[in-house]
Amino acid sequence: QVRLVESGGGLVQTGDSLRLSCAVSGRSFSLYAMGWFRQAPGKEREFVAAISRSALSKYYGDSVLGRFTISRDNAKNTVYLQMNSLKIEDTAVYSCAAELIPPGTQFYYSDYGRYDYWGQGTQVTVSS
Repeated sequence: QVRLVESGGGLVQTGDSLRLSCAVSGRSFSLYAMGWFRQAPGKEREFVAAISRSALSKYYGDSVLGRFTISRDNAKNTVYLQMNSLKIEDTAVYSCAAELIPPGTQFYYSDYGRYDYWGQGTQVTVSS
């Protein structure tokens, strides 16, 4: 069983920064591509960012491109989401997810239905 635990959320003001962490336990972390999604009240789940197993490929949603950075530390079994220049519309519950990617298999990073494991989420609230 793989367990994901997010941390780092909180209440900040517009323009501030936050770094979310997602600690992964269980099977080998390096086998999994990782993603971050968010969901605001009354809205659909939105793809935020994803990173390949090797960290060579990174992907971002249009609304966060240039402001957010995803990274991973395979030695620490952790994936990070650095969020800069936060806006009120970034307010949401942020969840990390893990997808087992066999060699030679394409990573459909924005398709939340393909991820195998999810964390419980962490609230990010941005106020003016």
